[in-house]
Amino acid sequence: MKVLITGITGMAGSHLAEYLLHSGQSEVHGVLRWRSNRENIAFFENDLQLHECELRDPFAVAGLLHKLRPERIYHLASQSSVAVSFVSPRETLVNNVTAQLNILEAMRSLRLEETRLLTAGSSEEYGMVEAHELPVKESTPLRPLSPYAVSKVTQDAMAYQYHRSYGLHVVRTRAFNHTGPRRSDVFVTSNFARQIAEIEAGLRDPVIRVGNLEAKRDFSDIRDVVRAYVLALEQGEAGEVYNIGSGKPHSISKVLEMLLGMSRCVIRIEQDPSRMRPSDIPVLVADTEKFRRKTGWRPRWSLEESLSDLLNSWRERIATGKPAQPLPVPTHGAARRRQVVKA
Repeated sequence: MKVLITGITGMAGSHLAEYLLHSGQSEVHGVLRWRSNRENIAFFENDLQLHECELRDPFAVAGLLHKLRPERIYHLASQSSVAVSFVSPRETLVNNVTAQLNILEAMRSLRLEETRLLTAGSSEEYGMVEAHELPVKESTPLRPLSPYAVSKVTQDAMAYQYHRSYGLHVVRTRAFNHTGPRRSDVFVTSNFARQIAEIEAGLRDPVIRVGNLEAKRDFSDIRDVVRAYVLALEQGEAGEVYNIGSGKPHSISKVLEMLLGMSRCVIRIEQDPSRMRPSDIPVLVADTEKFRRKTGWRPRWSLEESLSDLLNSWRERIATGKPAQPLPVPTHGAARRRQVVKA
């Protein structure tokens, strides 16, 4: 099967590529920009077929899909930082909306009726969720609170419209927070882990700087999330939307406490006003019953395992100046059980 992944050099894209390669059933193609940092795929890049393509260019996208005619497309490329979207709202909206529009238009004009497309939405689309609406179902109203969330709501609605108007096989997902190795340090768990690893290495004072610690989020391991993406595209219904998450809320303070418990140092916490957002969502936790009923998906990694792997990947990166080597990727069978390495 010929699979195309946009955003293949990102955390989700690289883990999805690795998962598909381990499954041994796919010819994996990836979209990147000429300036893309390839360190996330460095250890298996030779097993991929990579294509430089500016997704905001409709002619480039149409040319690539005409040449490849992939059977599956996982559209993961986006400006995905909520914090960055407040600084660059126009760039966030133009980038995220235009890229997906070009893919859908190319699929329509090339009559790729047999091609299946997965669009990667976000729990941020739900935005201001009331207490009585928790846990969040797919039917919960969308009240976005950031430019990033607005861009994702637009992508979501666009995917639904192209399915209904043109019969394209599109499956929509709304993944709640995910973490693990290769997470960019613009995201909270990875930012904490990097600071801790740098403190342990003597590169900064034993002070960790934080933003809002009171928010509660539903964290999943990225390796569970990409497995869910595959199940969604293979077993989900065209036009439908599925929540992907653990169903368990954890406060950011609890996540920080877990990471600090894995540290080799005594670290002080200081709040940094620059890390606070203009608006923030108090609690987001997923109701994933619809997706689990459809696919049988269940998480395999615990949050403690995810955070341990994340912290150890930053330790290795800081010690060697190189990205951490990939961890084993189970493709089937029972959940992974192993001892969490703390120090």
